[in-house]
Amino acid sequence: MKQTDIEGVFTEKNRLFTENLESCRGIKVYNEILITSKKREFRSWNPYRSKLAAAILKRFRLVIKPDSHILYLGAATGTTVSHVSDIVKHGVVYAVESSPVAVHELIKVSEKRSNIIPILGDANRPDRYSSLIPPVDLIYQDISQRNQADIFIKNVIRYLKKNSNGILMVKARSIDVSLKPKQAYKLVCSQLEDHRLKVIKTIDLTPYEKDHAAIFILF
Repeated sequence: MKQTDIEGVFTEKNRLFTENLESCRGIKVYNEILITSKKREFRSWNPYRSKLAAAILKRFRLVIKPDSHILYLGAATGTTVSHVSDIVKHGVVYAVESSPVAVHELIKVSEKRSNIIPILGDANRPDRYSSLIPPVDLIYQDISQRNQADIFIKNVIRYLKKNSNGILMVKARSIDVSLKPKQAYKLVCSQLEDHRLKVIKTIDLTPYEKDHAAIFILF
């Protein structure tokens, strides 16, 4: 098992892994493979089920530390959230999800992962969960809505610390079905830059996710 240039993320035979939390040894979240090496347990990270894993495999340089505080928008049932939880083992993941059904599953994941705080909330209304979330080191968003850029901007302005990074996963067809994917990504980047968010890099997630891109920003 080899450490990548991202602390907490490992690779073996071109596959990604995160080290399972001590409190979760032997526990799977989505039927991932568990591997024990030198008394440490690692969880396989499937890029076809996690856009963040896909981005990392396409040489996306994730800026994240073990004690980082992360605001995760669009947490769903906790697949990617659980791997972020592994990486920020001394930090916190504030996981916001609007679906009560998904949050029910997310809560199950968080029962053994004390650094995940599941929040049933609408990311369109960041003011509604302001009492639960302090300024954060990173914002990650994966929400397939037409106004996904606007949602991201509002949360960045409200919660992201200055000189910190954000990651926006963009689904091109949710922006405008009449646009080609690259045109949709360019449109989103323009919206972000209009609000003084500096776009550092855009990575197309093909072949792992069709018509999706990861946009990395500095606030």
